[in-house]
Amino acid sequence: MSAFEVVAVRKQFPALDEGAAHFDGPGGSQTPQAVADAVARTMTSALANRGQLTAAERRADEIVVGAREAMADLLGTTAQGIVFGRSMTQLTYDFSRTLAKSWSEGDEVIVTRLDHDANVRPWVQAAEAVGATIKWLGFDPETSELDDLAPVLTDRTRLVAVTGASNLLGTRPDTQRMAGQAHEAGALIYVDGVHLTAHVPVDAAYADFYVCSPYKFFGPHLGTLTASPELLETLKPDKLMPSSNVVPERFEFGTLPYELLAGTTAAVDFLAGLGGTGATRRERLVSSLELVEEHEDNLRDDLESRLAAIPGITLYGHAANRTPTLLFNLEGHSPAVVAEHLAKAGVNAPAGSFYAYEPARVLGLGPAGAVRAGLAPYTDQSDVDRLVAAVAALTGPRSTN
Repeated sequence: MSAFEVVAVRKQFPALDEGAAHFDGPGGSQTPQAVADAVARTMTSALANRGQLTAAERRADEIVVGAREAMADLLGTTAQGIVFGRSMTQLTYDFSRTLAKSWSEGDEVIVTRLDHDANVRPWVQAAEAVGATIKWLGFDPETSELDDLAPVLTDRTRLVAVTGASNLLGTRPDTQRMAGQAHEAGALIYVDGVHLTAHVPVDAAYADFYVCSPYKFFGPHLGTLTASPELLETLKPDKLMPSSNVVPERFEFGTLPYELLAGTTAAVDFLAGLGGTGATRRERLVSSLELVEEHEDNLRDDLESRLAAIPGITLYGHAANRTPTLLFNLEGHSPAVVAEHLAKAGVNAPAGSFYAYEPARVLGLGPAGAVRAGLAPYTDQSDVDRLVAAVAALTGPRSTN
């Protein structure tokens, strides 16, 4: 493909043959055949613990090295700084405990009201365990724009944890600017890129730590962290005595899931093939994700304007810079009822707060939350039309709670 062609893209996803319009990508994307094949092929190949003596050992080592290189290309960083874990949440808990070893009473950690709880609670709990102070950065409920970081920073700030994009509202804070502010204050910055990485080209080298989840961009269920090898060398995680002490292996506990790493490489390669051009995989990834961003944003603008025209709709989140993610409620209908109605119409757009505990609370949504519609590269115009028609049907005279 020389340009983004959604029809060709959709043909690569067997799950779409079931007929549903998938707006549930923020919770996990559907999987292309190439990724499933890579996982299955690895599971049925000879494998052993990593080494160079047997073919099985060499295959395992090549899979790990290849996955590190693939994620480094996707994130614009270095393979020697790629750490794999069970999930972004697990990695963040692990790194929060490791970093907290150097904190003491009076030190400060900044978290935001915009973040998924996986980038909030681990830091709150780690700070409390050592007597450090948690400081909160708020956001404007009307615009969903994050407040300025500068007034909250002090010379006691040790770390700033912030989202690259809100999984609830789509808001994309200027994390690169925030990183500069944090570094001027002598602090580290930890960026949750789980919801961002699937939608735009990422250059994560500005962040001290950047985490994401391959299952949000067509890959298997696991988490990835990237940091400079030099920074990782300064950190001493708790680990087993015989386990490797080299970077990045010292942060990976137990045997890595080789089949999932093979699937991750396949997912990155799939992204690189979404119409982009360039001599290197990194260049093709950037080019392809630029096409994805344009495709998704065009559909989002259409969906947003048409939903806004439906009587009784409340749309949340109006940041100038955001992912293709819409959050809405319909007057007279609970979010769960709307989601159930959509599901019956073959439209997968779930309701809830999606572990975004703080932003849901600030918006006054309560445990019920709202309905979230997230677009993906395989979303097409017919999906948008179906969602709009299904929501509009709830406002007609025959609709019920």
